Amino acid sequence: MAKSPFDKFTNKELTGAKKKEAFRQEKKAFKRAAREEAAEERKRNEEKYRMIVNVPGTKKEEPKKPEPRHSNAQKEPVKKSFAPSKRSAPQDNDPDKKHRRSKRSFEKDTAKYKQGKPVKQTYEQITQKPTSVNQDDETELMPLNKFIAHAGICGRREAAELVKAGKVQVNGSIVFEPGFKVTGREKVLVKDQEIHAQKNLVYILLNKPKDYITTAKDPEGRRTVLDLLKGATKERVYPVGRLDRNTTGVLIMTNDGELAQKLTHPSFEVKKIYEVRLDKPLIKKDFDAIINGITLEDGFVNADSVAYADSKDKSIIGIEIHSGRNRIVRRIFEHLGYDVKNLDRVMFANLTKKNVDRGKWRFLNDKEIRLLKFMNQSFVRAKDSKEARTKSE
Repeated sequence: MAKSPFDKFTNKELTGAKKKEAFRQEKKAFKRAAREEAAEERKRNEEKYRMIVNVPGTKKEEPKKPEPRHSNAQKEPVKKSFAPSKRSAPQDNDPDKKHRRSKRSFEKDTAKYKQGKPVKQTYEQITQKPTSVNQDDETELMPLNKFIAHAGICGRREAAELVKAGKVQVNGSIVFEPGFKVTGREKVLVKDQEIHAQKNLVYILLNKPKDYITTAKDPEGRRTVLDLLKGATKERVYPVGRLDRNTTGVLIMTNDGELAQKLTHPSFEVKKIYEVRLDKPLIKKDFDAIINGITLEDGFVNADSVAYADSKDKSIIGIEIHSGRNRIVRRIFEHLGYDVKNLDRVMFANLTKKNVDRGKWRFLNDKEIRLLKFMNQSFVRAKDSKEARTKSE
């Protein structure tokens, strides 16, 4: 059947933009209906929550009363009634109403946490360990490598390497962690040798002047080297070895008895260098005699090395010797017929009086202390050279 020319006016179909607009309107209507249904569902849920369930034609059920959180809990349903008074209407419309109670409780809870600096906890509090009654009897906890360094064995980095290499034992067990905490009461072995942390050890280098006695006390009331160290330390220190009253130069003062014994014991043969001023030039024959050795009243002695300190003035001699016998340098030259005008110790165990004026002092640094305790070969005469010298003689 042929289409009528008026069909496009009577059976009009939407096309193009009009069709899209109609689809959008239909979609909006569907969403509107869904929102209305959701609003009704929320309203029904609110009625159940507020315990106001009153369906017409049915028997009213008794709602279950929730457990009150405070004494005024029974009055809350009355306040939340759907027939509020004019006076309570603004409160119901207040958007912050449902948060007021939580804000008040939050402010109440946070009131006791006042702003300020955090409280520092002790090690016992953090580890929940009871504090001891007498804290003075305990050594402060410290890492194992730091404990080894404080014992004077080596520096912290070297100590850490020793621990990692398995050369350190604590109470019979090998420890591989350098940060392992110790108190100082443990039995610590480094290369099978027990070590101890030393507290309040003092090491001082003094440039001793003339007319001072190298002793702690003098019964005759003469000035001692301790008079030069007044106010230097509260610890009781004493000189390592001795220098004559008229001998000047490097002198070590310490309270480390173990180190003092090592520095003065003949078996370690610690090097000492002196500058000697004689009353006349030293001749070649006597020069060789000091090198080869001479026999004094208390035995044979020879210098490690002898040299002229000034090529133009042969009365100024530099002598290196390891012997610790009393007045040994003076007695060597007096035995050869010389009079010592001035004797100055310029080096002792690789320590010099550089930058230390006569009568002044300074503390030794950590590196110098470690070298002293290690008996570094730079200031201890090598055994090989000693044996070679003995064979040649």
